[in-house]
Amino acid sequence: MSRAHKPRLVMKFGGTSVADLDRIRNAAEKVAAEAARGYDVAVVVSAMSGETNKLVGFVREISTLYDAREYDAVVASGEQVTSGLMALTLQEMGVPARSWQGWQIPLRTTDAHGAARIEDIDTSALEQKFDEGLHAVIAGFQGLAAGGRIATLGRGGSDTSAVAIAAALKAERCDIYTDVEGVYTTDPRIEESARKVDLIAYEEMLELASLGAKVLQTRSVELAMRYKVPLQVLSSFGNAIGSDLPGSMVCDESQLSEEAVESKVVSGVAFNRDEAKITLQRVPDRPGVAAHVFGPLARAGINVDMIVQNISDDGRTDMTFTVGSVDFDRAVAAIEAAEDEIRYESLVADRSVAKVSVVGIGMRSHTGVAQEMFSALAAEGINIQVITTSEIKVSVLIERKYTELAVQALHSAFGLANETTSA
Repeated sequence: MSRAHKPRLVMKFGGTSVADLDRIRNAAEKVAAEAARGYDVAVVVSAMSGETNKLVGFVREISTLYDAREYDAVVASGEQVTSGLMALTLQEMGVPARSWQGWQIPLRTTDAHGAARIEDIDTSALEQKFDEGLHAVIAGFQGLAAGGRIATLGRGGSDTSAVAIAAALKAERCDIYTDVEGVYTTDPRIEESARKVDLIAYEEMLELASLGAKVLQTRSVELAMRYKVPLQVLSSFGNAIGSDLPGSMVCDESQLSEEAVESKVVSGVAFNRDEAKITLQRVPDRPGVAAHVFGPLARAGINVDMIVQNISDDGRTDMTFTVGSVDFDRAVAAIEAAEDEIRYESLVADRSVAKVSVVGIGMRSHTGVAQEMFSALAAEGINIQVITTSEIKVSVLIERKYTELAVQALHSAFGLANETTSA
């Protein structure tokens, strides 16, 4: 006869939280504390800090044009080591635990090796072990592709693994343990008055993550929003455990009080220095020209971010767009290869730019956010090159050297240093 069903909890520990045996023991103590509170715990672990970079370096030293399937076989080994060490540590503490690799669950993925997406998770084997009293320690970042090959989910993929497993297990919560206390109004290394946010909506966190905030991987927030998984970001180095709710909770907007939404129109300031700007001058202003420009980029797998087109002059116009710095050389090559088709007169490149953004669901019901943002930047003598907006964000492209000044000015302008900061 099976035991009564216990509530389930997913606890994810990042690389800095499991960087050595002492930190693994520290993380294991938190798992033991949650288990003692009556949870069936699924622990998702990253590789030890620096390990994945080392493994990637080995692969690239052998070949720059490597087989992506073998790349995955190599880099996935970091999480395998951590999961085994965490399971052993828990066992030594008297907590029954067993390690699992992605293929053992199985967590099935697409076959896009190095950047696979999760397609399905069969939790029946995990649930059987829960019924037997065993907690699970799962290697994040990896799954099983078609043909039985290991596939990895891309950088930050352990966050995605954790949220997907939490959704599949119908966990009460997914706690992401990291080296910061939660989500901040901006990077505390740039603005010392940045404050931890207690509650933040999925949409806000998704915007912040996509705009440069590093605390959560974008795909993990997308999954949490889709499956309504309560997601908490907290420090693995504090004394509190996740059930004490010491971190920042990412949740559905309906769970935020009206007062919380109304009190802060802007919830955070994000920035991204890894941007590059490309301008095509005097492009023929005719139907289909945008497709000729962005088609080659799409075929090259290059993501385009901000786009602006100037007013036509004598049948020709300038078109400006941004790409990630890592994609810059490939983007230029793709455009130059299509020069005869696009028929631009010159290509002007600028790698010295940064994107700065303000985000907040309060923008939906408040006007004047863009004007206040532009005024704050103008007061500091910062020129805006490109502007994009959505329902809950305004982003601008500026000279990279002004990034810190812009972040500080906007953080102050929108009152984010207030002691009562809450999204």
